[in-house]
Amino acid sequence: MTLASGLVATMALPAYAFAPASEGDQFGASAATELTKSGAQSVEVTDQANTITVARDGFSATSTEELAASKAATKAVADAAAAAAAAEASRQAAAAAMTTYAASYTGPSTADYLAAPAHPSFDLASVYGVASQYQGVPYVFGGATPAGFDCSGFVMYVYAQFGVSLPHSSTGQGAVGTRISLAEAQPGDLVIMDGHDGFYAGNGNILHAPYEGASVRVQPIWTSSYYIVRLGI
Repeated sequence: MTLASGLVATMALPAYAFAPASEGDQFGASAATELTKSGAQSVEVTDQANTITVARDGFSATSTEELAASKAATKAVADAAAAAAAAEASRQAAAAAMTTYAASYTGPSTADYLAAPAHPSFDLASVYGVASQYQGVPYVFGGATPAGFDCSGFVMYVYAQFGVSLPHSSTGQGAVGTRISLAEAQPGDLVIMDGHDGFYAGNGNILHAPYEGASVRVQPIWTSSYYIVRLGI
């Protein structure tokens, strides 16, 4: 019994040690402790802090309009490059056609006919008759023989057979002759257009070398922008 009382007395000592009843300074609560227990907080802000301003960093972005303009510019460059490539391919094809054309013809040239005309007697009906013989000859840019004609080369070659010298140019050929009205026009007269010409074939038709891939043929005049020229008067 004495032992049990002693144990109880011993176990009770820590309680007194950690929560003493004494009010001495060594056991009193500090100011920091009291502040923590009360939960009170205070923050002091200096006057200088109130004058500080915060700004968003500057930035820029591409607008929808700018993106569209950039896309259009890129497409324009690509289109221009494609057009240039197509033009170069066309030029090379025309050069190749001219080489083939030049090598394939061994008959008389325009110069030969001007030196010795095949038809010294000149009249429009005869001119148109000779021109009609070349229907089916393929169009060749720069061509002026039966191996291949362009529009003015065709006219030049036919008229050379009658001793009439003409430039290899539709504009130049139009300037050589005399303009007449459509009512006066006869087969063998010239139909002059902007950058193109041929022989008047009657009834509003033209006999001409039309364009690459086509051949000399008769067809209706497709435009009202033309005039008639007669040579030899």
